[in-house]
Amino acid sequence: MCGIVGLMEPGMAEGDLSAYGHAMASTIVHRGPDDAGIWVDGPSGVTLGHRRLSIVDLSAAGHQPMLSTSGQYVIVFNGEIYNHWELRRELQEAGTHVWRGHSDTETLLAAIEAWGLRTAIDRARGMFAFALWDTRARALHLVRDRLGEKPLYWAQAGLRIAFASELRALGPIKWIDRSVDPAAITAYLKYLSVPAPATVFEGVNKLRPGEHLTWHAGAVAIRSYWDVGAISKTSEIFANGCAELADALQARLRDSISRQLVADVPVGVFLSGGIDSSTVAAISQECSETPVRTFTLGFKEKSHDESREAREVARHLGTDHHELVLDPAEVLRTIPELTELHDEPFADNGSIPFFLLSQFARKHVKVVLSGDGGDELFGGYPRYFWWRRIEGVRRSLTPYGARFAGEVLEKMPMALEEPLSKLTRGRYSGADGLVARIRRFGGYLQSSPAGVYENMVASCRDTDRFLGVRPSREVGPNPEEWGWLAGGRRMMAVDQSNYLPDDILTKVDRTSMWTSLEVRAPLLDHHLVEWSWGLPAHCLFGQRGDRGKMILRDVLYRYVPRTLIERPKKGFGLPLERWLRGELKTWADRLLDKRRLRSTSLLNPRAVSEEWARHLAGENRLPILWPLIMLRVWEERWL
Repeated sequence: MCGIVGLMEPGMAEGDLSAYGHAMASTIVHRGPDDAGIWVDGPSGVTLGHRRLSIVDLSAAGHQPMLSTSGQYVIVFNGEIYNHWELRRELQEAGTHVWRGHSDTETLLAAIEAWGLRTAIDRARGMFAFALWDTRARALHLVRDRLGEKPLYWAQAGLRIAFASELRALGPIKWIDRSVDPAAITAYLKYLSVPAPATVFEGVNKLRPGEHLTWHAGAVAIRSYWDVGAISKTSEIFANGCAELADALQARLRDSISRQLVADVPVGVFLSGGIDSSTVAAISQECSETPVRTFTLGFKEKSHDESREAREVARHLGTDHHELVLDPAEVLRTIPELTELHDEPFADNGSIPFFLLSQFARKHVKVVLSGDGGDELFGGYPRYFWWRRIEGVRRSLTPYGARFAGEVLEKMPMALEEPLSKLTRGRYSGADGLVARIRRFGGYLQSSPAGVYENMVASCRDTDRFLGVRPSREVGPNPEEWGWLAGGRRMMAVDQSNYLPDDILTKVDRTSMWTSLEVRAPLLDHHLVEWSWGLPAHCLFGQRGDRGKMILRDVLYRYVPRTLIERPKKGFGLPLERWLRGELKTWADRLLDKRRLRSTSLLNPRAVSEEWARHLAGENRLPILWPLIMLRVWEERWL
């Protein structure tokens, strides 16, 4: 796990190329504190830089940038190739390479020389982002892994191109256009992050998951070598029963987890006590000869604490469990300090506890396994069930009837809230009451699939009000592209292509790497992902279609009693709504001050002040306020 940078600028002096490489790499020391390297090809105007977090082959033989045996290729690599020993054995049998060490980077380079870049990429299982310079063809290749676990930014102007693992590392490059992209900010306010291929700046792009970029003499070509949409479209649904498929899933999980436990440094597991992390912890313990180290966060506010549940799972599995109990004051001290962590606007507040958990785990291990991807692969989010219900209602009412019913429901008077609350015994009380939910359902009945998705996931839909600028284009997810999929499966495909890499995996990468910790996600092995698209809907959502991850539960219950898992989930949510009126009010007041907004912000001061006043008056405006506050944090630090 590392950080990579590079610059191609024909005509630049060798000394300047080296200086740029060092300057870029110095901004991402946190991604690789163990080693550093710069390689320069003066006549070609090329510099490649690397920061190393040593995980596999800790010796100097794993140093990067790394040259191939023939000298044709130079690589800077970030990530892990989990099947590199299999690839290496095949290369050894062919006798095509003299090995210097045992790193997966060297294995990948040897595979590229022996089989060609395309075949080597297709055969690699792992998380990665790498740059390969072909000295003979004078071509640069940038490659990002299939699910988007590792990031890769790039910018081009004429014959020049630059790339980096993080946006901040492109800072020394003066020719990059850093005009803020209104389309990116609009998408950020909706989805809490900037969706690939856009970035916050007009002149910088992100590679999408599963993309391979080739640059040659100023011309850029991008191909997709792996795509969730294509896989979901061509996958055939298994005819097997769910019990038999659970056996197959268990075997595939063992394979993926056992591969990802391999490292030359200590490895642990994040354990929340939920289905995904408990499954990873259980199978990790099964695959290990010694107790696996597990890590969880506790919280002194019991309404937000799940440490007891995780502790009970760990005790049952026999892991070496480590628990950090947080005082709210500790979390509050951390929030303002996170301004350095995200160099692009990002508002998933889950990054706060994940950062603290990563910081804690790094004191004991250098690598952890996580349960990320379980919801997206196995149908865990409630919106998947709602999509299925909405489509069912639409079919039964006909398009005209659905539109008419939707219009009626959207106009339900708020005065009905109190009698309905009594009728349901307060089950839907609070800011998101029953009338609000009924109105929202009415809107769903009238919307296209894209509209339903946006209404379900967007934090802000009235972005024009806050920006005052209508972007010339839209960036972000479009469920219409997956029109061949029905029900929640369409939304699962959208999430795997967008929400998972743009939000969840961005949070995981940035927060963990800021603490120099490598996080691996065995549920995102691409062989497992491809296989999961053959699962029948009832193996995901149950016979009634109202509960997710049924097949994953079936596997987990082979290791952990059902009673330890089947209980109301709290989640490690922070009481930010209340804190913004109390402990964080002074901090937020300064960021949202009208005078500061007028002089330094992209935001409309009047609209922001209205939201802030409504929140201080007792209305819960956190879903839109937090993205606005995090945008202000980013503006003050990075603009």
